[in-house]
Amino acid sequence: MLIFRQMFDPVSSTYTYLLADSASREAVMIDPVFEQVRRDGALVEELGLTLAFTLETHIHADHVTGASLLKRRLNSGIAISAASGAAGADRYLKPGDSVAFGPHRLGVRATPGHTAGCVTYVLDDGAMAFTGDCLLVRGCGRTDFQGGDAHTMWRSLHEQILTLRDECLLYPAHDYRGLTVTSVGEERAFNPRFGGTRAEGDFVGYMDNLGLPHPKQIDIAVPANLRCGRPDNYEAAMPDSLKDPDWAPLTLTFAGIWEIEPEGLAEVAASVRVLDVREPDEFTGPLGHIKGATLIPLGQLAARASEVPKDKPIVAVCRSGGRSAQATNILAKAGFDKVANLAGGMLRWRAEKHPVEGGT
Repeated sequence: MLIFRQMFDPVSSTYTYLLADSASREAVMIDPVFEQVRRDGALVEELGLTLAFTLETHIHADHVTGASLLKRRLNSGIAISAASGAAGADRYLKPGDSVAFGPHRLGVRATPGHTAGCVTYVLDDGAMAFTGDCLLVRGCGRTDFQGGDAHTMWRSLHEQILTLRDECLLYPAHDYRGLTVTSVGEERAFNPRFGGTRAEGDFVGYMDNLGLPHPKQIDIAVPANLRCGRPDNYEAAMPDSLKDPDWAPLTLTFAGIWEIEPEGLAEVAASVRVLDVREPDEFTGPLGHIKGATLIPLGQLAARASEVPKDKPIVAVCRSGGRSAQATNILAKAGFDKVANLAGGMLRWRAEKHPVEGGT
């Protein structure tokens, strides 16, 4: 069975796609965004997948790819069109090539026009295709820079994408209105730029008069993406939002919550403050509590957050990890920047035989 996820970067309006085989757990990711690498890596790890390759549909001008950073974190390969001019990839793709993940294949079709190195990836059963900026939902990518050409785009659309069956779902690299997917039949009929009875001259006239400003990040994104997103210095280039906390061995979940394993908490217990957010009868009940823990029930935490000192990082604890996950959100809103959730809560803490006070 195919595992499929569509993810969104709100800053650049970029879609990133994860496809994986449920049996082998092998996966590929299309068009990752640098600032979203932590989120994307968390999903790969939570689903128990092995990321074989990141794939680029083209050299992006509006964001830096996360390909190099994902390779550093997950040991994934980087694949990109041989016509892109990019350096540092592990595989350079040509028309007719395919990229495998488990028994599945993504076929490579050259679809230049937005840039000279644009490609579209088509799933082997023809059920879906990933069109990058060549075809957008009721639109298409601009053709006025990076080797773009409206006549070339017209041929790419009509020879490589609109020749797929009508039911084939098309997933673009961007959308600026919240639209997520379209189909070959829809775009052939309704696309205002090239659909219906429109001729090549109509299309070229439309594209040559878009009058769009250049992307704000173009001077940063294009040079970086010509290196597959590899910075000269990873640490210097890393925004604070992508730097791992250094006060404990933490893992970010796909839900955006920092978690610490019971063993990790046991190692740093002396340097953190444990905040138990259960009810008082649970705190003194059969599961007991962690030595030195402060009790503030979750329902009171927002009003009493000022009672929690900020001299140490906070690890929130509850029975199973659910209420304490919400506690981390409440604390973050209250200005705490070093907060984590105990994975599995007291149930797991006790199951792994860590010491408790009270309980049975």
